[in-house]
Amino acid sequence: MKAIKRLALLAVSTLAVGAVVLIGQLFPNTPAGELANVLDAGYAASSLRLAVPIAFAALGGIFAERSGVINIGLEGLLIVGAFTGVAVAHWTIGDGGVSLGPGIVLLLVLAALLAIAGALLGLLGDSLREIAVRGGGGVLAVAVLAGLTVALAGPTLAATWIAFYVAVLVSGAFSLLFAVVTIEYRADQVIAGLAVWLIALGAAPFASNVIWGSVNSPGVDTLGTWTVPLLSQLPAIGSVLFDAEPVVYFLLVATPLSWYVLTQTSFGYWVRASGENPKALDTAGVDVRRVRYAAVLISGVFSGIGGAGLSLGRVGNFVGSGTTMVDGRGWIGITAMLFGNYNPFGAFGASLLFAALDALQFRLQQLNYAIPDSLIQTVPYVTVIVVLALVGRTRTPDAAGEHYDSDED
Repeated sequence: MKAIKRLALLAVSTLAVGAVVLIGQLFPNTPAGELANVLDAGYAASSLRLAVPIAFAALGGIFAERSGVINIGLEGLLIVGAFTGVAVAHWTIGDGGVSLGPGIVLLLVLAALLAIAGALLGLLGDSLREIAVRGGGGVLAVAVLAGLTVALAGPTLAATWIAFYVAVLVSGAFSLLFAVVTIEYRADQVIAGLAVWLIALGAAPFASNVIWGSVNSPGVDTLGTWTVPLLSQLPAIGSVLFDAEPVVYFLLVATPLSWYVLTQTSFGYWVRASGENPKALDTAGVDVRRVRYAAVLISGVFSGIGGAGLSLGRVGNFVGSGTTMVDGRGWIGITAMLFGNYNPFGAFGASLLFAALDALQFRLQQLNYAIPDSLIQTVPYVTVIVVLALVGRTRTPDAAGEHYDSDED
C-alpha cells in the first residue's frame, strides 16, 4: 500500500510537470509559458547535478541502516568530504605550482592507516596471510589508482583528483570511527551520529579560518566535465547525460550497483539479515560485527564522494558560513532514503525530486515574480514535509539501532 502511495505521488508530480510544459507550449505568453521555458535541458542537468550529494548520502544511509546501524551523521560526513577535498586541492595546487608528491603520499598514508585500523579491529581476516593480502591489496589498489590518474590527467587535474580520493578516504575514516564507537563501545547510534555532524559543522569552518583566514576558501580547480563524443549531441538528453561532471556518472553507476549488491549478492543478503535478524546471521556462521563495519564504511565512502563532488564538482571552493555549503543535504538524503523505502532506485528518484525543486527555486527567482525570494527558497523544504506527511511511516529494519552481541563474545 505504501509503495502504491509513493508511485502515485511520483506519477502526480510527473503529470503536473508535463501539464505545465504542455500549457506553456500552447500559451507561451502566460505564467505557465514562462515556467515551461525554465524546464529545459539546462534545468534537467542542474537537477541531476544537485542530486549528487543527496543521493550519495541516501545510498550510504541505506547500507548502514539495512545492516542495523542508524547513521544520521551523513550530513557531517558530507561536510568532511567537501572541506577535505578543497583543503587538499589548495595544498597541492599552491601559488608555487602543482605539487603531486605530497598529495599522493597523504593518500597512501591514509590508505595504510585504514588498512591497519581494519587489521586491529579484526575486519580483514583471522590469519596474518588474510590480513596481509587484503590490507596490502587495498593499499596497492589505491596506489595503482593514483598512478593511473597521474598518467591519464594533466598535473593540475591529477592533483584535483588526488584531493578527491583523499576526501573520500577521510570521510571513510570518520565513518569507521563512528562504527567503532557504536559497535565496539555500544554508544547510542543517534547521539553518536549527531556528534559526527556537530563536530564536522564546527571543525570545518574552524579549520578554514586557520588555513585561509576565513570560513570560506579561495577557489580551486574542479574535476571538470566528461563529454561522450556523438552521444552528447543527441537532442534533449545529450547535454544532460553525456556532458556532465564525473560525479554524476558515478551516481548513475552507483545506484544500480547498490541495488545489485543489496539484492543479488551474498554480501547484500548478509547486510539485510544483519538489520532484520542478526541472531540468524550469526547462527549461519557470518560475523555480524564485520558486516556492520563494512556497511557503515560504505556509507562513509559514499558520503565522501557526495561531499567532495559538491565542492570539487563545479563550485571549486568550500563555503563554511552558516550550515556550510552542504546546507542540509545530508538530512534530505535521509528523507530520500526513507521515501525510497531503503531501495536505491527509490532513494535516487526521491533525491532527484528534491534536487529538481531546489533547482526550480533558483529558476523562479530569475522570473521576477512578485514573490519574495525567501518564500521561494522554502519550496524544497516544504516539499520534504509534505512528502513525509503523504507517504507515512516507512518500515525500518527490525534490528535497526539495536546492539548485537555474539554468543562467542
